Amino acid sequence: MTVTTDHPVLRIAPAAPAEAAAHFRASLACHADVSDVAAALAADGDPGFVVLDSRSTESWDQGHIPGAVHLPTALIPEQAAGLLDRARPVVTYCWGPGCNGATRAALALAELGYQVKEMLGGFEYWVREGFEFETWQGRERRAPDPLTAPVAGDCGC
Repeated sequence: MTVTTDHPVLRIAPAAPAEAAAHFRASLACHADVSDVAAALAADGDPGFVVLDSRSTESWDQGHIPGAVHLPTALIPEQAAGLLDRARPVVTYCWGPGCNGATRAALALAELGYQVKEMLGGFEYWVREGFEFETWQGRERRAPDPLTAPVAGDCGC
């Protein structure tokens, strides 16, 4: 069944279910969200991945995820092998959804043979969802933004 209308939502018909499933499976293979990364890091034991902050030193100093490895995207080709284990998946992040730095970092790592996912939302959503972050002054946590984090504590997805 092909659905078409004059409005932009269905002007181009939705993908066939199998095509859509393949697309969304591929997306989940390449992306993780802030809440899932935070939950994995907060759980007891090894989360099974390393978090990589691909921003500049000045941005890192403004705040970063505790335990993250700092490796600016431009330095990945020369320094990744000395900082990262190829057998351990890497989750990259940059500033936020308006920045594709984490995507560029993930691409650079994948091209070097690393398993990699990009953390959607970046540092912005990490902070907006109320997770702890580090600066040169120590650890901080801000109140969750009710537009990005569920008031009940779990969005149920």
